[in-house]
Amino acid sequence: MLITKRYSTSFSMGIQVFAKSLREPIYSIYGFVRFADEIVDTFHDYDKKYLLDKFKADTYEAIASGISLNPVLHSFQEVVRKYNIELPLIESFLKSMEMDLYFHTYEDNLYEEYIYGSAEVVGLMCLRVFCAGQEDEYQRLAPYARSLGAAFQKVNFLRDVKSDYDIRSRIYFPGIDFESFSDADKKLIEADIQKDFEHAYIGIKSLPKTCRMGVYLAYKYYTSLFNKIKQAPCSAILSERIRVPDSKKVYFLFSSAVRNQLGLI
Repeated sequence: MLITKRYSTSFSMGIQVFAKSLREPIYSIYGFVRFADEIVDTFHDYDKKYLLDKFKADTYEAIASGISLNPVLHSFQEVVRKYNIELPLIESFLKSMEMDLYFHTYEDNLYEEYIYGSAEVVGLMCLRVFCAGQEDEYQRLAPYARSLGAAFQKVNFLRDVKSDYDIRSRIYFPGIDFESFSDADKKLIEADIQKDFEHAYIGIKSLPKTCRMGVYLAYKYYTSLFNKIKQAPCSAILSERIRVPDSKKVYFLFSSAVRNQLGLI
């Protein structure tokens, strides 16, 4: 819970309105993916490959043995074992984290693989928790969970395009040259993200009531951020990090609660 609150107020607010039984498992998944991401993004004075390899080995050992002295991994392995989260999802996620150690530009095949591993599988891990063993329900909702994860990640990429380039020398979007990034490039990316959001919303409406409002709240935050990005000129994306103010997030919390009570989600 502390990790989620420290790094993401939007996700933290969404998790708080889940049914109580779902909160700790989702916090545990977020803690795991956040720690891995921090290794490759911020530990610049250390051997990132060594740290990530050790994190990976410790993750698999924790899952196999059912215990870890690392509280993040111990909590995560409990969720993996309880909700039968598949190892290939975890492997794909860790592979995408490793890709950031070696790749600075992502062409079509690498981009799709990275999006799947870094974002779509996280949505699938959460969906395992939401469906609580109902396999038919999981399979039905999985495509929508993938679309939502992809949309969130692509919005992050567009919001952070300047810092990713300046600090990490990364360009995630295929065929984009940061030095000549234009409004036309931006509109193509936005059209792709819009399709992901539209597809994801179909699934949100069919989620169990225990999690529907929380996922919808995160969706509302991200679509609001996306709309701000769409309205901003390309020059703004290249010079600042566009944000949604906390007051707006609180508004989304209350308006989502009203819509949920009225059955409008």
